[in-house]
Amino acid sequence: MITVAVCGAAGKMGREVVTTVCGADDTRLVAAIDKFSTGVDVGEIAGCGACGVPITLDLTAALSDNRPHVMVDFSVPSAVKANALTALSMGIRLVIGTTGLSERDLRELDEAARAKSTAVFVAPNFAIGAVLMMEFAERAARYMPNVEIIELHHEQKVDSPSGTAMLTAQRIGAARRQAGVAADPLPTEQKLNAAGARGACEEATGQVPVHSVRLPGFVAHQEVIFGGPGQILTIRHDSINRASFMPGVLLAVRKVVDLPAGLTVGLDAIM
Repeated sequence: MITVAVCGAAGKMGREVVTTVCGADDTRLVAAIDKFSTGVDVGEIAGCGACGVPITLDLTAALSDNRPHVMVDFSVPSAVKANALTALSMGIRLVIGTTGLSERDLRELDEAARAKSTAVFVAPNFAIGAVLMMEFAERAARYMPNVEIIELHHEQKVDSPSGTAMLTAQRIGAARRQAGVAADPLPTEQKLNAAGARGACEEATGQVPVHSVRLPGFVAHQEVIFGGPGQILTIRHDSINRASFMPGVLLAVRKVVDLPAGLTVGLDAIM
């Protein structure tokens, strides 16, 4: 039985994780951490029925008292690094779905995990279909190097571009370099009517333009659009609701207990 703590348990993703962990035969929820609804049974908040685990604000005490095998973090970008370092200092394995961590942050988490001989797993997207989308895009980029990404998320997502879009773009950039191909240069006379009109396009995105949409009604969606002479190839993935991420989260919880010490990134690494 894998014991699990959920950080950000009262949030939309956190509630889904709570329901999933409570419903699986091989996982048991032992702690729920959030700054909202403290003292309330997290099962009632999640809608899966009382589970005997109240929400607490004190992360250190929750982890010290319950010593979970794994902590799952779906909190907020401003808190995830501190949460992770607290868990790693106790040798607790981590599954992180909160985006917004920088490359420097990831290196620091890797070092902290190695120092404690434990594992930290980070994924920008836990939907298995999204992982396949990235793999297909990486393959297509070798033959159709002209590509842009449009990612669309709900209005409460605080980071942009999304972690999924960033990783997709980076993988496309790496695939193009490996294949020795490059996107066609833009016309030198092209006029941009507004800054960022071509989307984020820099080293961090593998030199692939990424356009971000934040509107009510969306959950998580991404289009990777390739253009070539006389043809367009579009690879699109849509998460209609947050249940789409839960098989991937559960897979990560089960796999992280056996991962080597240090950082592992991306669901494809454990599929």
